[in-house]
Amino acid sequence: MSAIWHQTPDPDYLNQHMATGTIAERLGILMTEVGDDFITGTMPADARTFQPYGVVHGGANVVLAETLGSTAGGYVIDQSRFMCLGQDVSATHLRPVSSGLVTGTARPVHLGKRSHVWQMELFDDAGRLSCISKLILAIIERK
Repeated sequence: MSAIWHQTPDPDYLNQHMATGTIAERLGILMTEVGDDFITGTMPADARTFQPYGVVHGGANVVLAETLGSTAGGYVIDQSRFMCLGQDVSATHLRPVSSGLVTGTARPVHLGKRSHVWQMELFDDAGRLSCISKLILAIIERK
């Protein structure tokens, strides 16, 4: 399989330059790995991401998932001509996470000319699936 990237994402660049001043920085989200057709990142399960019961808030899971999917989507397109914007995101929370890291991986389901569909799977430190998310990106021509 050939790589899907128009430009291959660099996790170090993303962590140092793209996340500054964003919700990803506030929640401690870091990009950790890029493969031919996926991007992986982590988010701490701590006070920044918890809800009152001491487990990761579902909204924090969605932020991680959408950050992974939209970042990946941006690197599939020619960013000088197009931009991608989240159009719809959904998440199914399967198990609570109360410590460690949440690790997510985004993979494309559909890479069309006008829209992308990405699926993100989030896991706890024990490798147990904690959340599945789907993201639809609108691909819009820059004017």
